[in-house]
Amino acid sequence: MRSPDAEQPCLFSYSQTADFVPADHPLRRIRSLVDAALDSMQGTLTVSYSHTGRPGIAPERLIRALLLQVLYSIRSERQLVEQRRYNMLYRWFVGLSLDDAIWDATTFTKNRQRFIDSDMTARLLEAVVDQARQRRLLSDQHFCVDGTLIDAWASMGSYRRKDDDDEPPTGPPNFKGDKRRSHTHECKTDPDARLYKKAPGQASRLCYIGHVLTDNRHALVVDSQTTVASGTAEVDAALTMLDRRPGTRRLTVAADKNYDQKRFVAGARAANVTPHVAQHARGRRSAIDARTTRHAGYAQSRNARHRVETPFGWGKFNRPLKQTMLRGLARVGAQATLVFASYNLVRIAALEAA
Repeated sequence: MRSPDAEQPCLFSYSQTADFVPADHPLRRIRSLVDAALDSMQGTLTVSYSHTGRPGIAPERLIRALLLQVLYSIRSERQLVEQRRYNMLYRWFVGLSLDDAIWDATTFTKNRQRFIDSDMTARLLEAVVDQARQRRLLSDQHFCVDGTLIDAWASMGSYRRKDDDDEPPTGPPNFKGDKRRSHTHECKTDPDARLYKKAPGQASRLCYIGHVLTDNRHALVVDSQTTVASGTAEVDAALTMLDRRPGTRRLTVAADKNYDQKRFVAGARAANVTPHVAQHARGRRSAIDARTTRHAGYAQSRNARHRVETPFGWGKFNRPLKQTMLRGLARVGAQATLVFASYNLVRIAALEAA
């Protein structure tokens, strides 16, 4: 018997958003990790909000929504809000029911500074790392360090002399014969962005530098930092992250040839860390000698050094680590830390499933 094509709205519904998510969906494992991390952050979440006034949107839901944006490479927060209206998977992950109203995209803008002031993304990364440590997925002794360029949300035409306050000329900029230096020029769109390149022969571009410290076992990010682009930023950030490592046990850190500098080697040894950096074979004398390279652990660290590129590759595949849409060092740094926390969540969930 052929059924009629007639629509009849239901007066009552007994379905929940969890009913639309398959039991074996990988996002379920990620949601359990996120909930455990947010439970350990209750003190930070409470302090960052006032105890008076009208209750706002729960910060846990905002954080889950931002993680969802990174996990599914959603281009903008407005598109994220639009998709949460009809996507049951997104509603369930954020913590919304079928009848809950969707907040406006400007809510993320109003709460972004609150998250930056309370260092929310850094606390989230620490909580996720604790989840990995409880599951014995981390190496507490052997690490890798590296940095990558994050393209700024600015054009080359906005990089002009500091005393040039006029409107930029129309058409493509002509910098022929103009020596652009950081002490004489600045980006009018994003003053924290710097003109930089990592290797000779590459094109200089406006960017930031994102730094990570990963473990050698499963390439999980244990610490991250974002700095302005400069020739000393990678060494400075690496020493800062090594100094933040807890405990007194001697560590090892692998790094590429860019870290083969006396300042980094001396700073790492002062922090009770053995630097397993790649040696300069030609051009200049290496900062390490056979006292370090003769050990078998040096070769093992060199073999594991390529794993530090894994979070960079994941974060740059249609995600904000390739080019940010935010401006300012604080905002870009918070976004980069959120990307690394999302990478850890995906990695931990995949290791548990295996």
